[in-house]
Amino acid sequence: MAAYYEGREYSKALRLVMELTDAVNAFVDTNKPWELAKDETKRDALHAACSVSLEAFRLLTVYLKPVVPEMAAGVERFLNVESMDWRAIDTQLSADRPVQPYQHLMTRVDTKQIDALLAANRDSLQAAAAPAAAPAEAAIEPIADTITIDDFVKIDLRVAKIVDCVKVEGSTKLLQLTLDVGEGKTRNVFSGIQSAYTPEQLKGKLTVVVANLAPRKMKFGMSEGMVLAASAADEKANPGLWILEPHSGAVPGMRIR
Repeated sequence: MAAYYEGREYSKALRLVMELTDAVNAFVDTNKPWELAKDETKRDALHAACSVSLEAFRLLTVYLKPVVPEMAAGVERFLNVESMDWRAIDTQLSADRPVQPYQHLMTRVDTKQIDALLAANRDSLQAAAAPAAAPAEAAIEPIADTITIDDFVKIDLRVAKIVDCVKVEGSTKLLQLTLDVGEGKTRNVFSGIQSAYTPEQLKGKLTVVVANLAPRKMKFGMSEGMVLAASAADEKANPGLWILEPHSGAVPGMRIR
């Protein structure tokens, strides 16, 4: 994450923060401290769950401080710690400095306030939006020629789980993905997304693969499908690759229709 910040790849840094946040949310949901608090015999388990949650919250705040410094300052006051920099990752919370009584750190945006703001500035917003449309349009490729439903159904898109991922030795573009497409075996797919992802970021994720694409023999081995990713029309002018990620309820092998 530090390398992403130093390389000014802020979107990758924040994407990694969100992945970690999802893991913390899953931990909290699994342990359910609000339920543990109802049972006096589970005070130790409650203490452990809350301690881990607070420590994870502190670490996430360290990661986000370059982006939301004011919120981070509020967290520092709440946790009763000194101003945190990157080195604070190695200093855990201590019972010697109890946390302060909880106060809301953020307020949800009221949609009525947004509506009022837009109504008051509608004319200026419309004027500002007109010249801004050109660069956005230039970044998007034109829509391809119309096809029929018969053309579309020939393409078999499937949910796939990335069970393993490694860099391809001798290539600066390719990652080698091992995919579970629900067939009872794995597939080998090469994808030119090394500039956007590390293997660690992709392992365990769900994605979308063209499952009935003819296998292609490449210099590094046989590729048995194609992973779908989004990009702008001119990657040099608008860099960035984003693999498609199905909702977490999907399972490997499901067909995308």
